[in-house]
Amino acid sequence: MNSEQNYVEINRQSWNNRTEIHLKSKFYDLDNFIKGKNSLNNIELNLLGDVKGKTILHLQCHFGQDTISLSRLGANVIGVDLSDKAIESAKQIAKNTNSNTKFICCDIYDLPNHLNEKFDIVFTSYGTIGWLPDLDKWAKIISNFLKPNGQFVFVEFHPVVWMFDDNFEKIDYRYFNSGAIIETENGTYADKKAAITQSYVMWNHGISEVINNLINNELEINSLEEFDYSPYNCFNKTIEFEPRKYRIEHLEDKIPMVYSITAKRKNNR
Repeated sequence: MNSEQNYVEINRQSWNNRTEIHLKSKFYDLDNFIKGKNSLNNIELNLLGDVKGKTILHLQCHFGQDTISLSRLGANVIGVDLSDKAIESAKQIAKNTNSNTKFICCDIYDLPNHLNEKFDIVFTSYGTIGWLPDLDKWAKIISNFLKPNGQFVFVEFHPVVWMFDDNFEKIDYRYFNSGAIIETENGTYADKKAAITQSYVMWNHGISEVINNLINNELEINSLEEFDYSPYNCFNKTIEFEPRKYRIEHLEDKIPMVYSITAKRKNNR
């Protein structure tokens, strides 16, 4: 079986390999999170609005900081992730913070075999869809778990970012999805000097591919926004031009770095 066919296990191991480093990193600032710091950014907070009393399904949640942050805002939240080590950590962090957040470990394409509920909001953000080969299946999962008129809230790194090499000096990749990208990296975005190495399998997805798959699966697009910064310092050669706003120094504000979509599940059930 080749790497593309076996991508789920390769990527599970990749994220398992990163989890311990991430838990200890300044990037995730777990100590302050446990003390009550909210990990969500203004971009997604503005899109989500008041979530008190709402049910939320958080896809590809890593070790659950944003998931627990949503619970702290008064929502009833279930987080889902591929990595068993990340989900074990999420459950422990929830316990340590007296959070009622629930977590499921599975490939999100397999989620209907683990969960049978409908939600007011499905949420996913930052570095998620690049791990998925098939956005039609992804959009079907979102549609399946939303209540009629439920809201999908999506924030993701802009596909233009993934066209560049690691130092943003030249275009190395196609904007459009042309199959699996199989690579090996040293370190991790949360600690670039970490003494770890992992292989991974990813796919680039242009914005039209994202939007058309959502539309084809009974989701009505309500907004599309693009942002000329990243709220995370996870790329090389960045500058922080405002608190928690980062750009590639030599590119300044010339490229989009993040985009967001909100969509509503059509009421046709």
